[in-house]
Amino acid sequence: MECQRCHAREAALHVTQVVNGEKREMHLCEKCAQEQGDMSMFSSSDFSLQHILAGLFSPESYVIPNQSKPTTSLEKQVVSCPRCGMTLQKFSKVGKVGCGECYETFEEHLKPALRRLHGGSIEHLGKVPVRAGENIHRKRHIISLKEKLKDLIHQEEFEEAAKVRDEIRLLQEQMGEE
Repeated sequence: MECQRCHAREAALHVTQVVNGEKREMHLCEKCAQEQGDMSMFSSSDFSLQHILAGLFSPESYVIPNQSKPTTSLEKQVVSCPRCGMTLQKFSKVGKVGCGECYETFEEHLKPALRRLHGGSIEHLGKVPVRAGENIHRKRHIISLKEKLKDLIHQEEFEEAAKVRDEIRLLQEQMGEE
C-alpha cells in the first residue's frame, strides 16, 4: 500500500483513529509520519511493544491510592505461571508473557495496566476472526439480549421478556452444539 501523503513510498505506518464513532484511517511512509509530527514516537529505534509493556507492568507503575510513593508489593510477591514458570518479577521486566496460561496467572496484574493502555475498557471491540466470528457475535448478542431482558422485567413487560428469554436459551443451545 502506498503512502497517502506523498504517494511515492510504501506505507510503513497504518493508523486507525475512531472519534465519536467515526473511523479514519491513515497510511504513511516513515518519512511522512516523522514530518507529520504527532507520530514521531514511532521513529525511535528503541521503540518496541516490549518496552511499552515493561513500563506498564513495572513495579513503579503500581500506586496505592492515597500514597505518595509507588508500592513495592509487586517485588515481594512470588507469583509464577504453573505451565512455563514465568514469574511476576520477570514478566514485569520483560513486558511479555511466556505462554497462554500466563494471561490467567497474571490476570489481576494485567487488568489495571490494560485499562490504562486502552482508556478504561478491556473488552475487545475490534475486528473478529472469520472462523471464531460467529460464536463471538452470538455471545455478544446474548449479552445484549440479557440486558434487554433485565429492562423488560424492570418495566414489567413479562410477555416480551419471555420471548427474549426463549431466544437467549435457543442461542445458548446453538453454542453448546458447536
